[in-house]
Amino acid sequence: MDTQLVTDILADICSNAGLPHPSRDPVRVWSLSGVERITFPDGTTAIYKYASEPFTSEERKLRAAGTANIPVPAVIGAIVRDDVLGMVIEDLGEPARDAVDADGIVAAVALHDAAPASMLPVLDDDALSALPALALGHLRRLQDKGRWAAGAGDTVGMLEALTDAAAKRAEGATTAPWGWVHSEFHPTSLHIGRDGWRLLDFARAFTGPGLLDLASWHGTVEPADPVRLRRFIQAYVAAGGHPSALAERGGLAPQAWALGWHRVWAIEWFMEQALRWINDPSKDEAYINVVRRHLTTAVRLLEP
Repeated sequence: MDTQLVTDILADICSNAGLPHPSRDPVRVWSLSGVERITFPDGTTAIYKYASEPFTSEERKLRAAGTANIPVPAVIGAIVRDDVLGMVIEDLGEPARDAVDADGIVAAVALHDAAPASMLPVLDDDALSALPALALGHLRRLQDKGRWAAGAGDTVGMLEALTDAAAKRAEGATTAPWGWVHSEFHPTSLHIGRDGWRLLDFARAFTGPGLLDLASWHGTVEPADPVRLRRFIQAYVAAGGHPSALAERGGLAPQAWALGWHRVWAIEWFMEQALRWINDPSKDEAYINVVRRHLTTAVRLLEP
């Protein structure tokens, strides 16, 4: 990412907002984005977040979430220039504690109760069922470039099986809870402060099945655990989540449906990253291993 562009965008945001030039302290930096804490001469602080495509719509999504009364950090100012977003948002400070399952349930109920935003992309039955074929297309384009040839032999077969069964298994995607999907709904995206909680990291939010948020809460590093997710869904419903969260869909129990489709959603994203956004052959082996692991889980859960 062009570091001078990132610096210039911050300067212009501050100028537009009538703020003085701040000092900058990096918090986290990735290949496609970064987060800094900025400090103004009077000692007040804010967060500067910058990102390239495909993350440049986060400012609009944060504003839409705030309008829908979802607790999020306030946006102070933002600019998109040359396919790079820079935004200055409220600094929530250090968390009072780490988020736990009970916090995630409260946040999920509030998020899924919020009015959907018209500007969000939609993941309905048709869009969900298209994901395996999209991933298969990514794989073929990677292989046309001479990549993903070694170590990905069983990937084609699993993606083809999921593609064939996708329309049937995607049924029920619009069953409630339907609306806001954070998509990176993890404990690390939930800030627990002394004055309440705020949701962070809305860059990939969309309108879709809220069960995908519940499936993402415990992450994808450990093996998928349908029993744990079933308990989580039951607690969500008991806390005010829509009762249909416990309904069967696509011929599957909700926990299997949610975990399976969440893995397929992640697979398509990883493969698009490998092809388009990251496009770094030196990382192919790591991506292949992650995709195969998630594919194996998705096939087991979705039973194509």
